[in-house]
Amino acid sequence: MDDAKTLILRLTAARGPDKSICPSEVARALDADWQPRMKQVRAAAVELARGGHIDILRKGKPVSDVDNLRGVIRLRGRSFLR
Repeated sequence: MDDAKTLILRLTAARGPDKSICPSEVARALDADWQPRMKQVRAAAVELARGGHIDILRKGKPVSDVDNLRGVIRLRGRSFLR
């Protein structure tokens, strides 16, 4: 999972604080057979969000309850200037 966390942080930083990434981008970068990696990527995203490193977005808005994620999400790096 550390690989997934590192990659999430790297990709969100590269995209910038005003843009987001799809979790599948992370999974695809980890493995050519990416679908089985999605659960791992989502779990890594939840840990990073709990730690205040990223925002998990649904319909463009930050999710308040990251422990009960459902549906399509996006990941955005946090900027402390917001």
